[in-house]
Amino acid sequence: QRVLIDFWKDETGATAIEYGLIAAGISLAIITAVTTLGGTLNTKFVTLNTKLTTP
Repeated sequence: QRVLIDFWKDETGATAIEYGLIAAGISLAIITAVTTLGGTLNTKFVTLNTKLTTP
């Protein structure tokens, strides 16, 4: 029973898990921003290309 209590109160791995979750959240935000921005830039460049090539 003492082993279970000690295991329950042990928080040695909690910090590493928290940092991992924070890193995953930041990565997800960056991927979302880059994907959205990439789509917008692609549309602008296609429009610009069309205007430049059309006489």
